[in-house]
Amino acid sequence: MSDRASDQANIAEILRAQAHARPDAPALIDRNRVLTFAQLDRAAGQAAAFLLANGLQKGDAVLVLQPMSAELYVALLALFRLGLTAMFLDPSAGRDHVERCCARVPPAAFLGSPRAHLLRLRCPALRRVPRQFVLGGRLPGFAVALANADRLAPVNDIAPCADDAPALLTFTSGSTGEPKAAVRTHGFLRAQHAALARGIALAPGQVDLTTLPIFVLANLGSGVTSVLPDADLRRPGSVRAAPIFSQMRRFAVTRSAGSPAFFERLLAHVEQHPADAEIFAQFQEIYTGGAPVFPDLLARLQRRAPHARVVAVYGSTEAEPIAHVAHDEISADDLAAMRAGRGLLAGVPVSEIALRILPDRWGNPLPAMSDEAELDAQSLPSGEPGEIVVHGAHVLSSYLDGRGNEETKFTVGGNATWHRTGDAGWLDARGRLWLLGRCAARVGAALYPFSVECAARDFPFVARAAFVEHAGQRLLALELPPGASPNEAALAELRATLRWAGLDAISILQSLPVDARHNAKIDYPQLRALLEK
Repeated sequence: MSDRASDQANIAEILRAQAHARPDAPALIDRNRVLTFAQLDRAAGQAAAFLLANGLQKGDAVLVLQPMSAELYVALLALFRLGLTAMFLDPSAGRDHVERCCARVPPAAFLGSPRAHLLRLRCPALRRVPRQFVLGGRLPGFAVALANADRLAPVNDIAPCADDAPALLTFTSGSTGEPKAAVRTHGFLRAQHAALARGIALAPGQVDLTTLPIFVLANLGSGVTSVLPDADLRRPGSVRAAPIFSQMRRFAVTRSAGSPAFFERLLAHVEQHPADAEIFAQFQEIYTGGAPVFPDLLARLQRRAPHARVVAVYGSTEAEPIAHVAHDEISADDLAAMRAGRGLLAGVPVSEIALRILPDRWGNPLPAMSDEAELDAQSLPSGEPGEIVVHGAHVLSSYLDGRGNEETKFTVGGNATWHRTGDAGWLDARGRLWLLGRCAARVGAALYPFSVECAARDFPFVARAAFVEHAGQRLLALELPPGASPNEAALAELRATLRWAGLDAISILQSLPVDARHNAKIDYPQLRALLEK
């Protein structure tokens, strides 16, 4: 492809190519509904025609509030095809959050489920959106049903979009101030697709139980069938596994990608329903990420799927993927290092990304660097911990209008933008990345939470661990597996193993608070509030 063509390549072109290459192959399976690549392409074309007929124009932002479903991806592909920007926010963050996001980027239309449209009753910002469309249902007199598009001839033309044209817009929670808006351009999405397709070995004909929305887009662009779990994926840590196993059995799923909490639910089901163990054992590939993936989970997954390649993926909202490591790549020496407090092995950084470790100066903006030689001079050598910084085509180079760049970005050589992850880590002599936790969670001069938590999780009576400094003390909070009750000797062994951490106290809680999205990251502010009580 020429540079000129590349500069005008809409991400929808990659997805359309699969409809031409394998029209009759299943693209999406939503519960028991099957859409082939050709059917998905036609439905997206009809939806695009409907949106055009209702006054939307290239460049408009469209707010989308719809769970993972066939309707969501029909709508997304229609938006991409027209050169519209799909805008996502988290309504659970509250009405004020919705108001602030819509003030930052006033949407030209609102596409949502019937339930999402109920938010209009208590949210003036949503009522002000000029065009209202309902997905997956009908609301006569309240919103126009996108289902009416099935009467129209599809729009087959794909709008040319420059590399820097926005395709997806998402907002941070804004809990500490104004929400930051992350803009993923068409060029970014193409680069991310290439990195994911290689990093997680996507190939036509695979059948993937997919829980992560961006992975569905990667699948659609790679000819992979996506089975959307029959579950409420807004709470992956509490999904009902039985319907999911029914899907796995019916559609011969070969691989899966999801958060650690999602796989914990599947493993718990297998342990309670041994008859389904054979279904789980049919996995050929398992990818888990979106939160720390500790070695005990990888080992459990490998035991239940002995022939599968089990991989932990490290990434962030601004850069996905960054690194990955397979269970069989973790040696006994690596496990010993994790038990000794060296952190969590994340593996070799992906080839599409450049990564350095800088001294931990989180909270202070970094000045521009004149060239890569200056960056190398400031980067830490192997073995020394600091902040992880990354650069690449699938690394977010700027937030909307630059708001949020000062604390998270710096430039090298005048034009290369590097992203500060806010995560602490170090590189070993083999170039592998080890994670230590958030820079902001550092305790003392150089002790980070993952060092302690990873070591604690090596004990069978620990289901989840969180290390914090609270009331001037170094405290390890533990969540136990159901029915576990460690005796004093077991706790004494834990204290002795973690002597290097200088623990002042160990607290056993019924459950540790976790993030709302993946149900797997420790919510440290909420934990401190819980400890206050």
